[in-house]
Amino acid sequence: MRLRTLLLTVSGLLVAGGALWFFNLDKETRGLLSALPTNSDVLSWKQDKRHAAFRAMDRLPLLAKASVITPSPEPLNLPVGEPLEIPAVEEYMTDQLTAGLVILQDGKIRFERYGQDFDAEGRWTSFSVAKSFTSTLVGAAVQDGYIKSLEDKVSQYIPDLRGSAYDDVTIRQLLTMSSGVRWNEDYEDPEADVAKFNNAKADPGMDATVSYMRKLPRAHPPGIVWHYNTGETNLIGVLVSSATGKPLAQYLQDAIWHPAGMAATATWLQSKTGHEIAGCCLQAATRDFARFGLFVLANGKVGDKQIVPEDWFPQAIRKQMDIGVPGKGYGFQWWTYDDGAVAAQGIFGQGIFVDPQRRLVIASNSNWTRATLGPEPKSREEFYQRVRALIDRQQRLSALSE
Repeated sequence: MRLRTLLLTVSGLLVAGGALWFFNLDKETRGLLSALPTNSDVLSWKQDKRHAAFRAMDRLPLLAKASVITPSPEPLNLPVGEPLEIPAVEEYMTDQLTAGLVILQDGKIRFERYGQDFDAEGRWTSFSVAKSFTSTLVGAAVQDGYIKSLEDKVSQYIPDLRGSAYDDVTIRQLLTMSSGVRWNEDYEDPEADVAKFNNAKADPGMDATVSYMRKLPRAHPPGIVWHYNTGETNLIGVLVSSATGKPLAQYLQDAIWHPAGMAATATWLQSKTGHEIAGCCLQAATRDFARFGLFVLANGKVGDKQIVPEDWFPQAIRKQMDIGVPGKGYGFQWWTYDDGAVAAQGIFGQGIFVDPQRRLVIASNSNWTRATLGPEPKSREEFYQRVRALIDRQQRLSALSE
């Protein structure tokens, strides 16, 4: 019976996406074939389905197509530094269901380990970590002259939003998720906007995200109340593409991926109307997620070229909005810490933690038991603090020995 079920699953997927999809799967994913999901509703997948799919989101025929981002012709070298001995790290990775964990300090690899049948060559999906890439593309578009000001109205770049609740919302308010438009981001509610908007039927000739978002009502005046909203990041992606005249993945490749020295191919899932899903679903190697952290530490400068304005990251990774959590806030699609650190975070355990004071980057990909409500988020926060404490201790001991 199990063999028959597997064959039926494979047959269905082959019909849906063509035979080539199977051969495009990596060896490890082919071995997990019987666990691959058979529906496109990511939020409803059980853990075994996620285990199989998160490493192959861009190759599953049941999902949308993906845009390809090519490696940099000049990859940024990551030399190996002094190994960082982290007590009980194996237990931590097991509890987190970690697929990849890369820790950089001063641009050197101090720790790198993989699990969940994943490795350094694979691409793991980002979920909302992509939001921080998308916001940085706004900075690049400002630097390149495509966007005049963050005080410009969003509808200036997305005309289909005119007359909607977004008509008077500025780019800055979209970046800080303070539009005041009503939205439900409950990942465990099948009727939430975050569950429905990617599957909603688009109005003829209109981007799928814009079609859904333009119909939402206003809950608060713009710029007053922070409210997490993935749909708005998707709007930012449409805005960047509209302003630059380039697909979002192409602009990411040209403006950041190549200059910053990303070493591997990445992909970005598209919506049903062909636009990259800017609030989600950038597939990349864990090392390249870590390299993005180094780009932040360099203040968006590569060599002599400033990729984003000099004042971009000082704004982007600083608390712009209060989120009601002591010691934390929200910047331009970044989660901020009052002590100066910042993080990109995605559901089910994807993250890039950046600590400018210690020149530290921690990139991790996981498959948590729940999107955000399990025990893993608290444990990861504690892990960040443990790593910082270890580095502080090493620096104190080094200073004493000099």
